[in-house]
Amino acid sequence: MTAQPETLRGDWGIPTKIRFGAGRIVELPEVCKELGIERPLLVTDPGLAPLPMIKQALAANEAAGLGTGLFCELRPNPISRNVEDGARVFREGGYDGVIAWGGGSGLDVGKSIAYLAHQNLPIRDLYGLGDAYLKTDAERVAPIVAVPTTSGTGSEVGRATVVVDEERLEKKILFHPKMMPSVVIGDPELTLGLPARLTAGTGMDALAHNLEAYCVPDFHPMAEGIAAEGIRLIKESLATAVSDGANIVARSHMMVAAMAGATSFQKGLGAIHSMSHPVGARLDTHHGETNGVVMPYVLIFNRAVIEEKLVRLAAYIGLADVSAQGFIDWVVALRKEIGTPHTLAELGVTEAHVEQMARDGAVDPAGEGNPIALDKANLSGLFVKAIEGDLSPA
Repeated sequence: MTAQPETLRGDWGIPTKIRFGAGRIVELPEVCKELGIERPLLVTDPGLAPLPMIKQALAANEAAGLGTGLFCELRPNPISRNVEDGARVFREGGYDGVIAWGGGSGLDVGKSIAYLAHQNLPIRDLYGLGDAYLKTDAERVAPIVAVPTTSGTGSEVGRATVVVDEERLEKKILFHPKMMPSVVIGDPELTLGLPARLTAGTGMDALAHNLEAYCVPDFHPMAEGIAAEGIRLIKESLATAVSDGANIVARSHMMVAAMAGATSFQKGLGAIHSMSHPVGARLDTHHGETNGVVMPYVLIFNRAVIEEKLVRLAAYIGLADVSAQGFIDWVVALRKEIGTPHTLAELGVTEAHVEQMARDGAVDPAGEGNPIALDKANLSGLFVKAIEGDLSPA
């Protein structure tokens, strides 16, 4: 398809400074001091909080004269109250920066705390990807150091977070340019203890980010190139990381792929996420695993529009069958190899959920980039196919 000049327009950004490599977590005190942080609050999830990596980080900061607090009261799918509680701890403890440590939950809550702790607005006034953030004082956003311990969300290089509005049971987005962490310490050694199922789920999250960004029709060649390489790294490394969790090369490549996904999805997302969000909000499923479940159904739904792109992608990542069907078949085979469920029914979704989830998905901002416009009717059909395991053509 030949592009028209008026379509060759876009507003682009690039990620933050990244210190990448095995063992680089020892640089945490140096990074805090570089940013002028004297009293950081380390935000992580309750599963990571008691582990040696956290104790060692706290001790290293203490030895460097950085009195560091710990906040870990958050859920795997964080709710707004987790952010509000953390913001109160931040204010009352006199902290001046955040170390956001963990998977998507720790990273998102940490970034949100840094954003909201010294604002005079409730969190619900700031939901959305529009201009709500302009209501806030950018000078009062605390500096953030991000330390990822999974290879999925890529929130460490993003300007947005996701929390569940517990009153409405809806996933909501918070956005502010200054929620982009100032420095990322990308140490793949921190992912070595991640269980196989979480490695698989977070890996499918990274694949979903790269894949949806690649398929969004907006003009952003750099994001498409980054996404394609992210997908290639996932093809080469995800199954290995799941089967051999101590493989530091596979872990390194997956960490890069996750960052590639979050960098590229500034271009947009699509129906994978607008389906996954309501499922996670209502059934508390793992976000990345849910993305992996719905992925092939969405690819088939979008196929008429993205066929040429999938052919190019199949060629780039080295598939034997260089076709759109070949790419879809690879996704299905990868899911099976790493243990991702085939249907939403396996996650507890029933036809009784379809109407509400389709309604929520139709207004989810993540779906705005889908190559085919989404509405309640076509999302209902997608949910039914994903519940029944129907991979027939749309």
